Formats: sequence, C-alpha cells, structure tokens
Amino acid sequence: MNMKIFDRIAPWLFVLIWSTGWIAAKFAAGHADVLTFISVRYALAGGLLLIMAVAAGARWPKTRAEWLHNCVCGILIHALYLGPLWWAVAHGLPATISALLASIQPILSTVLAPLLQNERVSSGRWLGVVLGFFGLIIVLSPKLLGLAGVDFSALIVPIVINCLGMVSVTLGTFYQKRFVKNADLRVMTTLQYAGALVVILPAAYILEPMRMDWSLTLILTLAWSVLALSLGAVFLLLLLIRHGAVSKAAVLIFLVPPTAAVQAYLLIGESLTLVQWLGMAVTVFGVALAIRK
Repeated sequence: MNMKIFDRIAPWLFVLIWSTGWIAAKFAAGHADVLTFISVRYALAGGLLLIMAVAAGARWPKTRAEWLHNCVCGILIHALYLGPLWWAVAHGLPATISALLASIQPILSTVLAPLLQNERVSSGRWLGVVLGFFGLIIVLSPKLLGLAGVDFSALIVPIVINCLGMVSVTLGTFYQKRFVKNADLRVMTTLQYAGALVVILPAAYILEPMRMDWSLTLILTLAWSVLALSLGAVFLLLLLIRHGAVSKAAVLIFLVPPTAAVQAYLLIGESLTLVQWLGMAVTVFGVALAIRK
C-alpha cells in the first residue's frame, strides 16, 4: 500500500476497530471470566498467526535476544495492559473512569518520547495532546457527574491496577520501537501473544474459576475479538509504531472513548448530548493536530 494512503487511513481505521473493544467487553462480561476470556482470545489469535506465518514461510528470529524481545513486548503491550484494564472494570471500576485513565498513555508517551526515543515533540503536538485530553473530559463529563455517589475509596485498588496497565502499554510501545524493528508482523505478533499467555493464563487459573458460557453471544464476541481486535487492530497499531513516532501513535487513544460513545449511541441506544458532540469535535481536532506531519 502507498505509504501516504496508509498514513491517512490507518490511524482512523485503528481507532474505529479498537473502540469496539468496549462493546465487546460489555457483551463478554456476562458470559465468561475476564482473564479466561482474554487467554482464549490470545491463544486463538496466536494460533491463527502461527498457521499464517508457517504457510507463508515467514522468517523467524535467529537469535535468543530477538525471541526474548518479542515476548517481552507481548507481556507489556498485551498481558499487563488488557488484563489489568479488564480486571479493574470487572471489579467495580466504572468504564467512564477507565476510559479517562486511558489518557495516561498518550500524555506519558509524549512526555517520555524525548527521553526514551529521542523523538522531537513539537509545540503543535503538545497543543494537540492538551486539546485531546480536554475534549475527552467534555465527552465523558455527563457520566463523570453521575458518579457523585460512588465510593472511590473502594476503587483504589482497581484504579491503581488500571493505571499500571496504561503505564505498561506505554513502556511496551517504546520497547518495541527500540528493540523490535524489522520482524515479520505475523511472527512478531505470534511471539507477543505467546509471551502474553505466559502471564495471563496462570493469572486466570489462580484468580478465577475459568468460566466460559459457550453461548452464541460469547462465540460471536470472541470471533470479533480475535479477528478484528487481536489481528486487525493490533496489526495496525504495530505498523503505526513501526512507521511513525510512538507519541504520535499514542495520541490516537484519545479518540477511542468518543468513538465508542458514538457506537453505543448507534448500536445500543445510549444518549449523546450536544456538549458531548462538541467535546468529540475538540478531541478530533486535537488528535488531527497532534498526528499531522
């Protein structure tokens, strides 16, 4: 694909697909334990990628260091990100708070980019990050106001776990940018999911009864999670990291909650106020400003 076309389409396609994860999590929650569902998702995605890589004769790492770097990326980007995030929501953290905590990643990425990756972060990108953050707050404001009666003291542990997940995925993107540069995407992602399973599967066994209610809803949700999220969206994210700045790719996370809100409005019937639409416009403008060349 022409790189100019890729640069224009890929970021928005990634956001569109990745934001469906919120709805997928909502459908899966009543039919499976969180970490068990993620383990099955990663196992199926890794298995499909392994078949694709072997069938295509893809190049596999030749050194122990290359294998290790890919597995470490999987632990940081997949296991210690999605596992804690879903666990926190399953243990009482409102999805709105979790969505707001997601803003830690683009902000932290922008702060760390000059230190860890020698990236030059322009004033325009900083302005875009600030606008994206405030736009996100506007979008989430009605639901944040509805949390007035929530006992936040009981949510300290889920909030900390959620924050640790965002820090992990931030460090994982920098780690991949530095140590995993030219690997075949099928091979790289296969090894990442293998590394993630080493952490997620034992955690599921220890912390959960590993319940899976094999209903049609769960099967369809799992299929979408594997094919669209774990393969499609993750491939796009890895390509964005490989071909661009880490801070630039991270800013796209600001768009995920607003896009999920629109999807919930269209698919589930949740309401959206004029203020929220305004907040989305501010967020989109901020992200467009931050990722422009």
